[in-house]
Amino acid sequence: MIKKISTNNAPAAIGPYSQGLDLGNMVFVSGQIPIDPATGVMADTIEEQAKQSLTNLKNILAEAGLGMENVVKTVVFLADLNDFAAVNAVYETFFADPFPARSCVQVAAIPKGAKVEIECIAVR
Repeated sequence: MIKKISTNNAPAAIGPYSQGLDLGNMVFVSGQIPIDPATGVMADTIEEQAKQSLTNLKNILAEAGLGMENVVKTVVFLADLNDFAAVNAVYETFFADPFPARSCVQVAAIPKGAKVEIECIAVR
C-alpha cells in the first residue's frame, strides 16, 4: 500500500506530485527546492538554499517517522556546479557516516529560479 506524505513543515507541491510517498519499508521524497514553508521566501545564498532544501527533506521524513539517518540515496541538482563545494559543506552537517549514496548534476534550470534542489530515498 502506498501512503501519501504531506506536511505543512515543507513547501506544498507546485505540480501534480506528492511531497513524498511511503511504501512501508521505503520512503521517496520529491525534490525539495529551498522555499521556507512558513514564509514562502527563498534565501539568496547557495548555503542558505542548501540548508533549507535539506530542512524540507528532513521535515517530510519526520512526517513519515524517519530521520536523515534513514536516507540511503540522494540526488542533488545544482544550477551551477561551481556551488558543489559550498553545498557539500552544508550537506555534511545533515548526515553522518556512512553517508547516503548520491548523485550531483548541473541542470539548465530549477523551478522558481532556485540554485539547488535535493531529493532522497529512505528506508526503515
